[in-house]
Amino acid sequence: MAYVTNVRMFTRVYELGSMSAAARDQRCSPAVASARIAELEKHLGVRLFNRTTRSLKPTEHGRLFYDGALGILDAISSAEARVMEAAQSPRGTLFVSAPLGLGRRLIAPLLPEFRKSYPDIDVRLRLSDRVVDVASEGLDMAFHLGVLQDSDLKVRVVADVPRVLAASPDYIAKRGNPADGEALIRDNHDCLNLRFPGAQEFQWTLETTNGPKRFAIRGPLESDDGDVLTDWALAGAGIVMKPRFEIAHHLASGALMPVAEASPPTKIQMACLLPSRRQKDPKVIVFSDFVIARCRKFITDGQSETV
Repeated sequence: MAYVTNVRMFTRVYELGSMSAAARDQRCSPAVASARIAELEKHLGVRLFNRTTRSLKPTEHGRLFYDGALGILDAISSAEARVMEAAQSPRGTLFVSAPLGLGRRLIAPLLPEFRKSYPDIDVRLRLSDRVVDVASEGLDMAFHLGVLQDSDLKVRVVADVPRVLAASPDYIAKRGNPADGEALIRDNHDCLNLRFPGAQEFQWTLETTNGPKRFAIRGPLESDDGDVLTDWALAGAGIVMKPRFEIAHHLASGALMPVAEASPPTKIQMACLLPSRRQKDPKVIVFSDFVIARCRKFITDGQSETV
C-alpha cells in the first residue's frame, strides 16, 4: 500500500501545485509528503517535479506519469468498490464540499446519524461559499446551490429551494419596508450581496407580475461568506437574500422580517455533483442517497409549511 499512498500523494501535489497544500489534503506533514514524492521518484528513477523556493512545477516525466497515476487510483477504487458492494459493507473516506449555510444547517447535522448506520465510512466535510473544482480538489461529491455550469459531472437534483428577502425590524423602522424589487432600486436600499471569485450572480432575480426580472441592487457591504451577510442583516445593516431554510429560525423569532414580498426571489436549485469515476462507489452511493433523501424532505416540508 506504500506505493499506492505515494501515487495518491503525487496526484494531489500535481493537482494542487503545492507540497504543503497536498499534505494538508492528505492529513500529513509537508515533510512526510516530500518524503513520499522522493520515494516515488527513486522508484521510477526520474524527477517528477522541479522545485524552487517559490514554485513547484511538474517535469515532462511528471506530466506523463499523471494520467497513468489517475488510472492506477481509479482501477483500485473500482476494484475496492466491487468488493465492498459484494460484501455489502461500504467503507473508506469521503471528501465532501457544500456552501456554508447549506452545510451547517442541513448536511452537518445529518452526519452523526449517518455514522451510526455506516461506522466504517469517514466523512471530511469542507464548507465554503466559493466555487469549488470537484475534480482538481479531489472531492467525491459537492453539494451546490445555484445555476450549474456545463461540466462532465453527474448532477443529482435535490430540490428547488425557496428564497426570501429579509431585514431586521430596526432597518425597516429606519428605511421602510420596500414593497417590491422596483422599490429596492428606487429608494436606494442597502442590499447585502454575496460576492466571491467565480460568482456569476451580481444581481438579484425576483419574480414579478411579468415574470422573473434581474435587479441591479446596491449596498455598502458585501462578503464571500453567506453567514456574515445574515449577521449584518441581524445588526440592521441592510437587506439580505437567503434560502428560507437558512434563516427560518430568525424569521420565526422576528429577528428578521420578510420584505419586498410582492416580488420574492426566484427559487434556487440544490444539486449534488459527482465525478464520473465516483458514481458507482458504494460509499458515495449510500452517502448521497442518505443526504439527498433527508434534505429533500426537509426542504419540501418547509415549503409546504410556508405556503
